[in-house]
Amino acid sequence: MHVRDALLAFPDSTDDKSVMAAYHALVHYEADEDLRHRDELYKEEQDDYIEFLSYILDKGEDLPDNIIKSYERYYKSANIPHSQDTKGFLKSFFRFLNI
Repeated sequence: MHVRDALLAFPDSTDDKSVMAAYHALVHYEADEDLRHRDELYKEEQDDYIEFLSYILDKGEDLPDNIIKSYERYYKSANIPHSQDTKGFLKSFFRFLNI
């Protein structure tokens, strides 16, 4: 599955810290695409990390607290896209602005 498709598959709204951390991990993964092409070791480590997260979530377990906290340090909540209508757009936009 492409990262963009995975990001769009996230629930419209969630308070689940594991889901929010996984979302941020995928956003980070996508943002590092250029670096991943230049550094094979970094690519392998990042691929293993995403696979590890997906394995835990697939088992229905929460991500470890240290992983969740590492993302909470930078983001209060995940800016998960909401429905494609006007209300969903505004909700995503205001969440992006932290309003």
